[in-house]
Amino acid sequence: MKLDSLQSDEGLLLTTSSTVPGALFTVAHPMQDDPAIEIESIRIGSGQAGAGLSSRRLVEQKVDALRQVLEKQQGDRQLVILQDFPDPDALSCAWAYKLIAQQYEIYCDIVYAGMLSHQENIALVKLTGLPAQRWTLQAAKEKLSAYQGCVFVDNQGTTTQLMALVQQANLPIVAVIDHHSAQDDLKPQFLDIRPQTRATATIFTHYLQAGLLKLDSNNSEHIKCATALMHGLRSDTNRLMQAQEEDFMAAAYLSRFYDAQLLNAVLQASRSKRVMEVIERSLRNRVLQNNFSIAGVGYLRYDDRDAIPQAADFLVTEENVHTAVVYGIVRDEDEDLEIVIGSLRTNKLTLDPDEFIKETFGQDAQGRYFGGGRSMAGGFEIPMGFLSGFNENQDYTRIKWEVFDAQIKQKLFRLVNPQ
Repeated sequence: MKLDSLQSDEGLLLTTSSTVPGALFTVAHPMQDDPAIEIESIRIGSGQAGAGLSSRRLVEQKVDALRQVLEKQQGDRQLVILQDFPDPDALSCAWAYKLIAQQYEIYCDIVYAGMLSHQENIALVKLTGLPAQRWTLQAAKEKLSAYQGCVFVDNQGTTTQLMALVQQANLPIVAVIDHHSAQDDLKPQFLDIRPQTRATATIFTHYLQAGLLKLDSNNSEHIKCATALMHGLRSDTNRLMQAQEEDFMAAAYLSRFYDAQLLNAVLQASRSKRVMEVIERSLRNRVLQNNFSIAGVGYLRYDDRDAIPQAADFLVTEENVHTAVVYGIVRDEDEDLEIVIGSLRTNKLTLDPDEFIKETFGQDAQGRYFGGGRSMAGGFEIPMGFLSGFNENQDYTRIKWEVFDAQIKQKLFRLVNPQ
């Protein structure tokens, strides 16, 4: 199908829009003999972006597509599923989706299977009353049957433990809306993936601007959601320092509704003692090579996982350092599981964290990368397989950490110090 046919086809639905190179466009064709929707994905490069469709028209078509999907789900109950450790971008966008869905008499529950451990995320939920719930896997098994569909926001199912249960229950996937690289694992009714967009909050603000939900400055829930979206946009663009034009335009729109004092209260949340200890450990253990700061911080509790990106944020501020990588073994004592989790932060414009992490750590046996997926910031997770699990022998525990620490450093140094 040629791009210029998008304007002439009767009843065509374009479910994502952008003039940015590499954006993923998904076209839904209503079938004459089958009410189901056939999905066709098209990648549009910068040389094709001006093929007769304006950015505004693309947004309108995308919003129309989402509106039609929501109309079909009217009266349903849906799950909005976040990554196990949701960030402000995910939390705020899930709330925005919930409010949009309410316009179509769709009731949504926002859930995650992991933990809120970053102090700003905890403050965001508490101070705004953001309706997100933590589900254990056992609770999910018991509750999934009450829902008619699910939505993935700011993720594509690969970073949530709930994905396997959703698949086992054959729960229909209504929508996937994300700004990470396409992973091609899900086949939702509506797909909007924009890897070149800095924040999913920017995508949802486009939805609001296009009329899917009319924000009311007299509605306290709308004000709090706009504040959360502003925080999500701000956090994923490094306080707007890495924002693009569309992010600034989204922020300008949200500025009419958000509560500046409430946002400031969220940002003033203090770091916990545990986070400070991990930052101190990263300082003590860091190795400096070619303006990279690389630090292994050993074992961390599951609840302290978000201390790793905070340590990376701190290390990258050191003089003569443009990139920081911090990693550790996170231990979930309830499940007796361990996983290597790391975070990369950079202020070097020519270093793409997504490409760097993918080249460094590669793929698993199923072809999935251990990390990457975002520009300007990056995370990675490496399962420990047979070696995962608690062992009371302290010497064994120490040796296991030394092995993983050495292996990760070896892979990083291969790119940091190419021979």
